[in-house]
Amino acid sequence: QVQLVESGGGLVQAGGSLRLSCAASGRTFSSYAMGWFRQAPGKEREFVAAIRWNGGSTYYADSVKGRFTISRDNSENSVYLQMNSLKPEDTAVYYCARARGIGITTTPGQYDYWGQGTQVTVSS
Repeated sequence: QVQLVESGGGLVQAGGSLRLSCAASGRTFSSYAMGWFRQAPGKEREFVAAIRWNGGSTYYADSVKGRFTISRDNSENSVYLQMNSLKPEDTAVYYCARARGIGITTTPGQYDYWGQGTQVTVSS
């Protein structure tokens, strides 16, 4: 069984930064792509960023491109999301998820394990 645990959320002013972490259990972490999603109140869960199994490529939603950076450390079974220049519209619960394969995908249904989420609140 794979468990994903996010941390690093909190309250920050607009223009500030946060770094989210996701720690994964299990030996096969490095064999799968990983992604970050977010869900704001009353909205559907949306894709934020994803990284290939070996970190060789990344992909971002247009809304965060240039401000957020996804990275991973397979030796630590962890994936990270560095969020800079935060905006009030970035306020949401952020989830990390493990993809079903090695490649990047933006579709929630292509992810089979999810963390419990961490709240990010950006004040104006």
